[in-house]
Amino acid sequence: MPKMKTKSAAKKRFSITGSGRIKRKHAFHSHILTKKSNKRKRILASTTLLSKADEKAIRGMINC
Repeated sequence: MPKMKTKSAAKKRFSITGSGRIKRKHAFHSHILTKKSNKRKRILASTTLLSKADEKAIRGMINC
């Protein structure tokens, strides 16, 4: 049986932390930033952990 391929889109968007959780970026931080407050932009710039409900699907995409 051949090896499963990693989804290239998932490979670029997610990474694994040392404890095994999946790290992601926030959406809505790429353009139209003039109408967003500084606080909102600052929060969107940071990374966060993926929710437990979505972890199974993403793990299947990145083969871990």
